[in-house]
Amino acid sequence: MVIDTHGHIILPEITYEAAPEESWRPKVYWQDGKQMIDYMGKQLKSAVKEFVDIEQILKNQEEAGVDRLLLAPWVSILRYKAPAEEGLRTSRIQNEALAKLAAKYPGQISALGTVPLQDPELAAKELRSIMKEPGIHGVEIAASVDGKYLGDESFLPFWEAAEDSGAFVFIHPSIRAINVPEDFYMWNSVGNPLETTATAAHMILAGVMETFPNLKVLLAHGGGAILSLRGRLRHAHSFQPQAKSKLKESPEDSLKRFYFDTVVHDPGVLRSLIEYVGVEHVCLGSDYPFDMGDLKPAEIVRALNLPQDDEKKILSGNAAGLLGLKV
Repeated sequence: MVIDTHGHIILPEITYEAAPEESWRPKVYWQDGKQMIDYMGKQLKSAVKEFVDIEQILKNQEEAGVDRLLLAPWVSILRYKAPAEEGLRTSRIQNEALAKLAAKYPGQISALGTVPLQDPELAAKELRSIMKEPGIHGVEIAASVDGKYLGDESFLPFWEAAEDSGAFVFIHPSIRAINVPEDFYMWNSVGNPLETTATAAHMILAGVMETFPNLKVLLAHGGGAILSLRGRLRHAHSFQPQAKSKLKESPEDSLKRFYFDTVVHDPGVLRSLIEYVGVEHVCLGSDYPFDMGDLKPAEIVRALNLPQDDEKKILSGNAAGLLGLKV
């Protein structure tokens, strides 16, 4: 059994064709063998596999050796810049569509919904509601919301609801949120994981992972560079008043409470991740359908020649436990 915890979909119900009068909706089409996404005045070409049609998505997953896909929305259409009530409306369109997919393909699809995190109280209420939906196991959220990172005190109602409800929370970077050079595709290869790094460090030092020790939070792209900064976080926390103003425990204790996907593109990096956080905190991911994804995600895990039980945990066991699935 192989479970991919990092896959995205643009649901047909959220596309431009579903409501052409709403100009914010993405238009997705194929042209000369390439998938195009027209969204908010820009044209994106980075989704190299089918993004909308679920039958083709599942076929692609089968060819990649994946048995079950944890589907989340495309992070760009979480709509945090919209008014909160509008964000709630579009969240519900996606959540209802995701619940239908999970019901239609119960052996192949699990889902993560979305909430209007620009209003944390409203997001907490919606999270508690969607956790009652069969097939929805939590939510995907962006690593920052209008410039605020996720350790900000305003998000505490959301984190409380996430822990209370047992929600699986997948943190994914948003497009171009970190200011890095646009040259050489660095906005993606460097900028995206840096945003995850910044929000993970913020959550640690703000005491979120200490205050809510039972949170189930998965960081995209192996957590970015957060592991490389553990010494600096530890050192700053040991003496600097601001760095230790909220966090009582060691930053490393909080760091090890996160879960991490395998989208790192380097066996040595993945092995180091496993050795530091423990095999129980690593879950298979692909970042389907993007060009920076690992579209045959099990291969990097199998290349490590881990003990069989450890390999099974990463390929499916850890995810199954976090999502409450029987495998």
